[in-house]
Amino acid sequence: MKRVLLVDDAATVRMYHRQVLKQKGFQVDEAINGVEALEKAVSCRYDLYLVDVNMPKMDGYSFVRELRSRLDVRQSPVVMVSTESQEKDRLAAFAAGANYYVIKPAKPEELVFLAKVMTGEAEL
Repeated sequence: MKRVLLVDDAATVRMYHRQVLKQKGFQVDEAINGVEALEKAVSCRYDLYLVDVNMPKMDGYSFVRELRSRLDVRQSPVVMVSTESQEKDRLAAFAAGANYYVIKPAKPEELVFLAKVMTGEAEL
């Protein structure tokens, strides 16, 4: 079973993403900000990170940059999910080290497809 860490300060978004992914067989953990997510990333191996951009304590960009600086998790796939829809936001996510960028609200089929492709459960 592939393991996903949802990183988002909005409880409703985490609940939605958790339900969609659990229904498709993913094991899902949650963090409410980048600081908590880093603590979890150190203690557990994740196959995918779904990360919000705007969060308190540590935003998504900072979390991804920090994640990419750690050798043990450097290659883990990251999908940033945000309400920020301008090109500069998407480019900032890629510059930080994200593999993909999705604008909220993510459609369930898009979320599942991305999770499967990013974790090696499906091919493009």
